[in-house]
Amino acid sequence: MAQASINSDYSEWGLSTDAGERARLLQSPCVDTAPKSEWEASPGGPDRGTTSTLGAVFIVVNACLGAGLLNFPAAFSTAGGVAAGIALQMGMLVFIISGLVILAYCSQASNERTYQEVVWAVCGKLTGVLCEVAIAVYTFGTCIAFLIIIGDQQDKIIAVMAKEPEGASGPWYTDRKFTISLTAFLFILPLSIPREIGFQKYASFLSVVGTWYVTAIIIIKYIWPDKEMTPGDILTRPASWMAVFNAMPTICFGFQCHVSSVPVFNSMQRPEVKTWGGVVTAAMVIALAVYMGTGICGFLTFGAAVDPDVLLSYPSEDMAVAVARAFIILSVLTSYPILHFCGRAVVEGLWLRYQGVPVEEDVGRERRRRVLQTLVWFLLTLLLALFIPDIGKVISVIGGLAACFIFVFPGLCLIQAKLSEMEEVKPASWWVLVSYGVLLVTLGAFIFGQTTANAIFVDLLA
Repeated sequence: MAQASINSDYSEWGLSTDAGERARLLQSPCVDTAPKSEWEASPGGPDRGTTSTLGAVFIVVNACLGAGLLNFPAAFSTAGGVAAGIALQMGMLVFIISGLVILAYCSQASNERTYQEVVWAVCGKLTGVLCEVAIAVYTFGTCIAFLIIIGDQQDKIIAVMAKEPEGASGPWYTDRKFTISLTAFLFILPLSIPREIGFQKYASFLSVVGTWYVTAIIIIKYIWPDKEMTPGDILTRPASWMAVFNAMPTICFGFQCHVSSVPVFNSMQRPEVKTWGGVVTAAMVIALAVYMGTGICGFLTFGAAVDPDVLLSYPSEDMAVAVARAFIILSVLTSYPILHFCGRAVVEGLWLRYQGVPVEEDVGRERRRRVLQTLVWFLLTLLLALFIPDIGKVISVIGGLAACFIFVFPGLCLIQAKLSEMEEVKPASWWVLVSYGVLLVTLGAFIFGQTTANAIFVDLLA
């Protein structure tokens, strides 16, 4: 996902020169669980936000859009065509927006400022720990996807530079495993080791520019296609209902900005649930337009033959697409360390809480543990990326986890928040909201369960 700062001089437009701010949104809460003071929790306290309503819209858009858009043409193909893809996205958008509003409501009720802190406060310790584990696994899987994306785009660029036909085996130094490993060790590992990553000043800018450029190229190539590009079968209806559901993980992965939504809400000048509803509705409509433009035009250009990474379907010699590949590589190179930072912070918080170790510990021990955690994380993601060349499988798995952040945890928070009102005055809409929370949890659990089952049994049968 693209990176954006919360409180900055550029908050009016939602752009940032501090990529580290976005990473801090996902950090594990402090081990010290003492309640906030009235001054800290007060809207007029020192933590009062400075982000305008318009700035919040752009921040949410930037957090939502990212490398996930490369998979939307394949999602349209899986769903069964343009009509099915549009209907699926429009239907899911209602739940996506409502989940964002629920999180803001629960954040306001609990006076917590991050996603996992809200889950901890509203749903209890067990659900809070599960939420943090899910965030760690999600960021881990996304890092694997990023490395696969780097390899995919490098293969095409190297084929042009080496002037070799696609699919031909070249020298050892053009081998995919070597190029991914070299890039990872030279650029990603050094950027991942530091304790803070605020030095990545232009990560947000590269991600945003790369995302919009890729979308523009896909639309232009559909309007003015190259002669050598011939589409496959253009599906007009889904093969089955299960085919439609199989497209859901990709959509969840693309629209997942819920984990960073709580800090965005609390960063606003006037953090009100009603205003936030307008913010997320506008942001999701903008994101929907980008994803639909990419999905529809990419699918109609290649039909059922579209690759899970749509850029791989274009000829290697196309210079405009080559620039898009370069943008994606640069965006991913800066995004991996940020996602790793988020996952490492959650793992660190879980470990310190389990050990009962205070945060203010010896600096040397923290440095050794950080380096060890980074090396283990980096090597595992690299090895998995080298031996899982199909990004579609990775997106499917992490898309299932994204469904938990969009549906399951917000649904549980809504149910728990409304159940707590039983001892107080029960509003007339109480049972409706509880039922809606149950629906969210059920839908999210279904998507996650189906995705997990497909990932396990399909590979076993193959």
